[in-house]
Amino acid sequence: MSFIEAMIVAAERAAAAPLTVASDIRPCTTALGEVIAAGRRMGTRMTASGVGPGDIVGCMVPNWREWLVVAVAAAQAGAVMLPIVTIYGAKELGFILRQSGARWLFTPDHFRGVDYDRVVADCGALPALERHIATGPAFDALEADGPIADPVRIDPDDMALLVYTSGTTADPKGVMHSARGLLAELATMQATRGGDGNDAVISPWPPGHVAGALSMYRYLCQGAPLVLMDQWDASLAAELVERHRVTTSSGTPFHLSGMIAAADANGNDLSSLRQYLVGAAPVPPSLIARCQAQGLAVYHCYGSSEHPTVTSGVVDDPLDKQLHTEGRAIMGSEMRFVDDDGHDVAAGEDGEICTRGPELFMGYLDPTLNAAAFLPGGWYRTGDIGRVDADGYLLITDRKKDIIIRGGENISSKEVEAVLLSHPAIVDAAAVAAPDDRMGEVVLACVVLAPDAALTLDDVRNHFAGAGIARQKTPERLSILPELPRNASGKVLKHALRQTA
Repeated sequence: MSFIEAMIVAAERAAAAPLTVASDIRPCTTALGEVIAAGRRMGTRMTASGVGPGDIVGCMVPNWREWLVVAVAAAQAGAVMLPIVTIYGAKELGFILRQSGARWLFTPDHFRGVDYDRVVADCGALPALERHIATGPAFDALEADGPIADPVRIDPDDMALLVYTSGTTADPKGVMHSARGLLAELATMQATRGGDGNDAVISPWPPGHVAGALSMYRYLCQGAPLVLMDQWDASLAAELVERHRVTTSSGTPFHLSGMIAAADANGNDLSSLRQYLVGAAPVPPSLIARCQAQGLAVYHCYGSSEHPTVTSGVVDDPLDKQLHTEGRAIMGSEMRFVDDDGHDVAAGEDGEICTRGPELFMGYLDPTLNAAAFLPGGWYRTGDIGRVDADGYLLITDRKKDIIIRGGENISSKEVEAVLLSHPAIVDAAAVAAPDDRMGEVVLACVVLAPDAALTLDDVRNHFAGAGIARQKTPERLSILPELPRNASGKVLKHALRQTA
């Protein structure tokens, strides 16, 4: 099926599936049938305005009902949905809009102190962008009562979602997904989780990331009850789990530990929560053990924007597997482990993880990136190092990619380093991950200063604020060194810096 076909079927089968949005700005309680109808009306108007198959519709909206409406509208018009992280500044947004050629862009009017008209204006020339629609009267007019046309038909193998990931380069990478691939992901994960398909879900993931977008599409295409928050609040999350009898959730250790601590402090009942999928960050074994003692099954998964889920634990996994592995390959996914030349390593040895499966992306929007990303046979090179144990469970042992994973967000070390080196007091710099109890990892700036120069962490923060990039990329720790450790060829020994961190 295409997305719109799956959505129409879901609306017929589960029109009453509830949606709850906890927000100080756009709170909402509604049902799937209403969301699908509003989106199809908007999509009908998109088609009448000339938006069609292959056109890109950007959506820089937080976890609101409006994001879901835009996703339906894009599918109705046969267009490609482009979710964008709401915290991106003009630098990232401008790059994404120009490279993707997005014709329409949806944003809030204001959100968390940001004026989105100003952000778009600061992007500079956007030759392909025809319309910028902010939530409010302009948005409401597009979904107002009116006719619903037959949906524009597209092939399920055509690009339906374009999501950007920072990866390991300074500029984000456009990751192309088809409806067939993402619907396969949803079906497989539903089978992996078990239950009756009506388990209530609470999602802390911003919908600009693939994990957040998939939570939204799970509601739209499967009708699983959904609870959303537009800003993370651990106490509110615990309250919502109790009020809506939420059964399933996912997040980082930061989300899980905060929610449990809040429930303990406020007396919330989390007994309905049966399983919690933790991905995108290292998980302290003590946290999983604590949840296990409370009857909450917590297990890991492994995936990426390019291949959303490769492996996953399940509720019935032995405790040691929940604690120390990323689970086993999900239905249809394959893994192999190779050396630097792309040759298979011996069974049980560490190698770069390469993956295939129905959920694998179609390739990057920039085709020049694909040659390095794939091995013959369509195997995706993840850049992570690992192996499987005797029982088939994946262990991640190293990270080939030079990224920092802060609370599930991939941060490019190269991009951070470029901003650091633009500071007049810094003559050499490296950015590495430092362990952090709340976020899993944070950015550590290791710098060498010019003679007689001085630098504080506040100086670094002010410099990054002036550079116009997302706040989470700003270093949270600073190490001033006489020189950076390097090997004989001059390459910075980042493993040594990480060990020091």
